[in-house]
Amino acid sequence: MAFSNYKSISAVIKKFQIKYVQSNFLLEVDFPVKQSFKEELDLLFTDGVIDNSEDAICENLIYPVLKEVWKNYRSKLTLWSHETLVYDEDLSGIPDYTVTQRNPLGTIVFDKPYFLTVEAKQDKFEEGWGQCLAEMIAVQRINDDFASDVFGIVSNGKIWQFGKLIANVFTRNKNLYVIQDLDKLFAAVNYIFQQAFLMEALKRPDTNDQ
Repeated sequence: MAFSNYKSISAVIKKFQIKYVQSNFLLEVDFPVKQSFKEELDLLFTDGVIDNSEDAICENLIYPVLKEVWKNYRSKLTLWSHETLVYDEDLSGIPDYTVTQRNPLGTIVFDKPYFLTVEAKQDKFEEGWGQCLAEMIAVQRINDDFASDVFGIVSNGKIWQFGKLIANVFTRNKNLYVIQDLDKLFAAVNYIFQQAFLMEALKRPDTNDQ
């Protein structure tokens, strides 16, 4: 079944027997937000059409934030947009964004381990988490690693929610983040990328940092 067919987080939890927990696991890691980024975002909110569709949310609000943070981790991580992810017939589809290891053969290789999946939704957060959690389970199984964290983000561009999956426990961060508070939002996203970077460094200790 495609990820998009999972319409609620409870359906995924029941199907795959995942324990659901709400707790503030996320630690904020400071990230300096460029003034030019703030000015561009302000322009978009003032004059742009930014949230009339999920595609618009992705392009205008989610990808720019992810990309800005990813730049600091590009020596080990690759940020993918709308790449097909397949584990089996029950877990397949196209996450909006996926963060993976950077393959030594080049940035065109979509390769495990996968660390993060991101879903954009127009205010349908429960449906978004149904899809995102299914993607996180697929990642866990593709990686064949139930002992490492897999992270997920669901966002309508303005509100950002974070989760992580380890073994059979899904933890949804209680605190929400908003794009109006860019410093805190970037610090939250930076934490996720930092954790993925550290996990990848442990898997490839011989890879040179940027």
